[in-house]
Amino acid sequence: MKNTKKAQLIEGPVAKTLFNMTLPMIVGMFGMVAFNLVDTFFVGQLGTQELAALSFTFPVVMVIGSLAMGIGIGASAVISQAIGRGDHYRVQRLTTDSLILSMLLVTFFVLFGLLTIRPFFSLLGATPEIVSLISQYMIIWYPGVLFFVIPMVGNNAIRATGDTKTPSAIMLVAVIVNVILDPLLIFGLGPFPMLGLAGAAIATVVARAITLVVALWVLYYRDGMITLELPPLKTVLDSWKSILYIGLPVAGTRLLYPISIAVIIALVSTYGHEAVAAFGVGTRVEFLAMTVIFALSTVIGPFVGQNWGAGRYDRVKLGVKYSNAFSLIWGVAMFAILALAARPIASLFNDDPQVISIIMLYLWIVPIGYALFGVFQISTTTLNVLHKPGHAAVLMVIQIFALYIPLAYLGSYLFGLPGIFFAVVLAYSLTGIASHFVLKGVLEIGTGFAKKCL
Repeated sequence: MKNTKKAQLIEGPVAKTLFNMTLPMIVGMFGMVAFNLVDTFFVGQLGTQELAALSFTFPVVMVIGSLAMGIGIGASAVISQAIGRGDHYRVQRLTTDSLILSMLLVTFFVLFGLLTIRPFFSLLGATPEIVSLISQYMIIWYPGVLFFVIPMVGNNAIRATGDTKTPSAIMLVAVIVNVILDPLLIFGLGPFPMLGLAGAAIATVVARAITLVVALWVLYYRDGMITLELPPLKTVLDSWKSILYIGLPVAGTRLLYPISIAVIIALVSTYGHEAVAAFGVGTRVEFLAMTVIFALSTVIGPFVGQNWGAGRYDRVKLGVKYSNAFSLIWGVAMFAILALAARPIASLFNDDPQVISIIMLYLWIVPIGYALFGVFQISTTTLNVLHKPGHAAVLMVIQIFALYIPLAYLGSYLFGLPGIFFAVVLAYSLTGIASHFVLKGVLEIGTGFAKKCL
């Protein structure tokens, strides 16, 4: 078994380092966005009700994803700084304990989810017919959550070393398996039975199970980041405390996203199931359009962590500067592309004219805010790694509860669906500007802040 990798991100040109890390992450994250879009595409062929049912599950999927991401980001932040300091034992302990912690938390959420399928989705506004379709999907999806969470946490640990190629390859494995199994199980091609939404769920679980095996093999055998040593309970609790110090605020604030989407879906559902179906497609296209920025915000964490741990504060500031500049350029480009291609994109997912028109409306309005939303993603990720999760959490709360939800209801009352979509733009833009200045203030403290944290 090899020792964990040494710090790779504290030397060399900053822009080139970030580019080399981001490129494979873009490929992998495009694959994961494609994972969801493939499900959406094939389920959309079943009908508008099935597409609406899948859209109703999106908040729950995001809740589990937020939990996993919180633990993963917390683990990555402390692991990357331990790598920067050259503390191999700490790297192993943090990696192993983060995986144990994620398994314990997932077990609770799975049991709770299975017991609340019908009342929860009924509360969101799903009709009894839609709830029955949702149940077909979630009764299979929930038990497979472990296969989703462990690889996500494990991939964050691998990225903390500066290796973004392996996590991307692991994600692509899941995509390939899902693309193959989806049409076979959903439509019953060849010897397979037609399972509809249940088939989509089975394909997802199988694909995620394969990534679980691959991620654990890499962490244990290749990188030596998992230890089988039985430590004192205090050591494990110390690891969990370090991870959760960052992970809990991250998970808590990221949970606000699916909560807000659940609220917005309930609001959108008052315009009909066609609007819900269109909103689900629009949010998935948004993830695809912003994949490059999500990739960049993912790699900025290990970059900042290793350089902060090694005392290279100048590189941290330069990395953030380059990342923000790129985010602004990318956001403007995506707005232009989606505005021009709205109709053909919408037509890919459904042939209902009303669904198509609402998807187009979404793609004409919401991307206006993408540029500053990218700045928000970069800034909050950096704040978390710099042990300022409270700052990031406050910004997230402001974005959702002070801006997005109130403005969505006001916009809906005054302008209908366009008002809801413009609320997203305002929330993205205002918090993007605010996050930039908050992070700038934190970074100006410099060395004194680093000594206080370490």
